[in-house]
Amino acid sequence: MEVKVLSRLLKNAPETARGFIGITFRINEANSSYESIYIRPTNGWADDQVRRNHSIQYYSYPDYKFDRLRKEAPERYESYADMSLNEWITMKIVVNGSEAKLYLNDMKQPALLVKDLKHGAGTATADRSGGIGLWVEVGTEGYFSDLIITKQ
Repeated sequence: MEVKVLSRLLKNAPETARGFIGITFRINEANSSYESIYIRPTNGWADDQVRRNHSIQYYSYPDYKFDRLRKEAPERYESYADMSLNEWITMKIVVNGSEAKLYLNDMKQPALLVKDLKHGAGTATADRSGGIGLWVEVGTEGYFSDLIITKQ
């Protein structure tokens, strides 16, 4: 999955808004579950190193939301990336079995590695298939362009 994203904060955005924008995959409507990787562009240039370290995030809904993963496995599902609001950022997610890699822009190496996707290796058709979604969080104005989905 590859898409160009751009996010801006709305004028009435809450103080906690970070320009959240991302891709959701393996969406299963039957049990309301999915996996997602998203970015927080304001964190890329934050003056606080902890916020910088939370520029990229993986989570799996409903059982492994970001706060649970951050508490149980600090730093495993988050990473830093140099990015900011109001700029086009290419997100490319490569999913293979129980692994996902996120590449940003023209990076040769992934910015985030997830070795244990919470929906598993996808041995059952229901686990390795599903919908794909594009989303933004409250307080964010998001734009998407040039979506490409390729089956391996």
